[in-house]
Amino acid sequence: MIKLKNVNKYFGANHVLKDINLEVAEGEKIVIIGPSGSGKSTTVRCMNFLEQPTSGEVYVDGEQLTEKNKLTMARSTSAMVFQQFNLYPHMTVLGNLTLGLMKLQKKSKKEADEIAFKFLDTVGLREKADAYPAMLSGGQQQRVAIARALCSQKKVILFDEPTSALDPETVQEVLDVMIKLSEMNITMVVVTHEMGFAKKVADRVIFMDEGMIVEEGTPQHFFENPTNERTKSFLSKILR
Repeated sequence: MIKLKNVNKYFGANHVLKDINLEVAEGEKIVIIGPSGSGKSTTVRCMNFLEQPTSGEVYVDGEQLTEKNKLTMARSTSAMVFQQFNLYPHMTVLGNLTLGLMKLQKKSKKEADEIAFKFLDTVGLREKADAYPAMLSGGQQQRVAIARALCSQKKVILFDEPTSALDPETVQEVLDVMIKLSEMNITMVVVTHEMGFAKKVADRVIFMDEGMIVEEGTPQHFFENPTNERTKSFLSKILR
């Protein structure tokens, strides 16, 4: 579904990504972890050209992304869930979910409502359809953002630290929804610091440091028998 080939990214003189090579198969659940500033979020944002690589190639569903086709290709294949919820504050939950369905997918109001309620059920928030974002907790807002991504009915959902802006007590409700999604035939790429989630959901764990992929493997390999010394050091600090 997604292939990064020798991807480099500079922000000015800062070399953020260094020859990233990564393939994500259809239906695969990839979790990317690593210290802050290691390039995790930039890697995911390059997958749909929210950040354009300085060099290298990005393929989505077998077709190379370019500046000319990025909007049609990337946006037709993947949806993204951000750290911040990015909901329209002046619209109800239902309005946030149906807007794209009607404007971009040209669904009727009835069709859009049916799809929206289906995915509100998935995230457990049907009763909040008429609420406004300000009336919801952070965890509930993020679950609405996930429902909105599901409404797009894309093949891939990219998650950029979806729990990092939440209060600790609301993190688990979002992770529970993501665990539920992992049981569906959706390709997921998740940047997170939640190691329990990675152990439970990932088909493959990618560890990044200083703009490079340092180690990758199954959760069992990664958490029980990592081989790279930097990986071991990182895990020793967060798994105490």
